[in-house]
Amino acid sequence: MKKLLTAGLMGIALAGMNGAMAAGDAAAGKAKAAVCAGCHGANGISANPLWPNLAGQKDAYLVKQLKAFRDGSRKDPMMTPMAKPLSDADIENLAAFYSSLK
Repeated sequence: MKKLLTAGLMGIALAGMNGAMAAGDAAAGKAKAAVCAGCHGANGISANPLWPNLAGQKDAYLVKQLKAFRDGSRKDPMMTPMAKPLSDADIENLAAFYSSLK
């Protein structure tokens, strides 16, 4: 029992360290990201240094930031209105997509 518990905890710890293991659906996120491409690039690499690259960011970071824009705790004149209509599933999917990119 102790070995099983230890193995399970190690698995959870390793999964948490891997940013590519997002909870969302990357394919659904890719479809939803079409509107993001105007500023952040089709592959999450922005052509404008004013807008951040999203490719390869940790999924938890992306989820946190999008939820902050959505709930107004982080304000930006462009991102706040873009994030307002996003559901939790949309945010998870977008995070899965961008975190899967190099």
